[in-house]
Amino acid sequence: MAITSDPWAQFSDHEEVVISQDPTTGLRSVVAIHSTKLGPALGGTRMALYSEHPDPHAAAYSDALRLSRAMTLKNALAGLNHGGGKAVLIADPANKSRQELLNYGRLIESLGGKYVTAGDVGMQVADMDVVGETSQYVTGRSPENGGVGDSGILTALGIWQGMQAAVEFLSGRNDLSRSTVGVIGAGKVGGRLISHLIESGGTKVIAMDPIASIRAEITALFPEVEFVDSFEEMLAARPSIISPNAMGGFITAEMIPDLTTAGVSLICGGANNQLAQAPVGDLLSAAGILYAPDFMVNCGGVIQVAEELVGADVDRARKQVMKVYQTTLEVLESAKIAQITPVAAAEAKAWERINA
Repeated sequence: MAITSDPWAQFSDHEEVVISQDPTTGLRSVVAIHSTKLGPALGGTRMALYSEHPDPHAAAYSDALRLSRAMTLKNALAGLNHGGGKAVLIADPANKSRQELLNYGRLIESLGGKYVTAGDVGMQVADMDVVGETSQYVTGRSPENGGVGDSGILTALGIWQGMQAAVEFLSGRNDLSRSTVGVIGAGKVGGRLISHLIESGGTKVIAMDPIASIRAEITALFPEVEFVDSFEEMLAARPSIISPNAMGGFITAEMIPDLTTAGVSLICGGANNQLAQAPVGDLLSAAGILYAPDFMVNCGGVIQVAEELVGADVDRARKQVMKVYQTTLEVLESAKIAQITPVAAAEAKAWERINA
């Protein structure tokens, strides 16, 4: 298959990439190990068909490499003794089989602990329990199986902490009571973020999610949340904060003028790789829109699953996630002093720890 015109250009800073097709089930997978300098690579497994791409295999390969690099940075910033890794399974998450998951676990086991996996898009806690039947290098399992459960709980907490810190950096106040937040994706992360925003008091929330059951659940819990059907409608409500919590690549260069017109001052969410291309970060800064790097604020989930490996103490993990607030302030202040983007400042802070 044609993965890319120059696959080695993407592979150059990765330690190992495993491309596999299971002979029994036909399941195709990519496991990318970016770095093990700080410890075993840790990062989630996502399952998707990539049917919207002309070459699904190339898209999966590219995703695994980009996301594994981001996990190296995320784990370093979070203070974890782990490098970065990511796995992508090219399959229908609504039609996965137990045998696929068991055989995938054997693949993870064969890597000998260089990569520790967890759940990601398209994978549930129950799925990780099954993968854990054939591999010891699995986190994100249910409490009944020695895990810490749904990692979305602490992911949302970290985003909320990072959002408050970013608002303090911008305005000098550390609350969101006068903010309007546009939440894109109201599932297990976005939905819990909405809960934090509403329960903290005074925040107006505009939400967008295509799944009717999710919309109904959020509306039942928080009737004050206004759902819209398009991003244009969301911008019409003039949110000061946009929070992408679905798939990556949402923020494009083309939408920056509309963000500016709508009065958006901050982008802070849980989706991985929120910027469609790296230069979008520079364009946002030039437009006066603060971008809180996703790998800096959405680390709560990986902190939670990493805790499984050292005692499964959720309270200890929660305390570590609360440090996202201070990390965010430090990164934004250093970006301001050095006159660089927050992404560059966050990466520099991460690499400083890795290279030390």
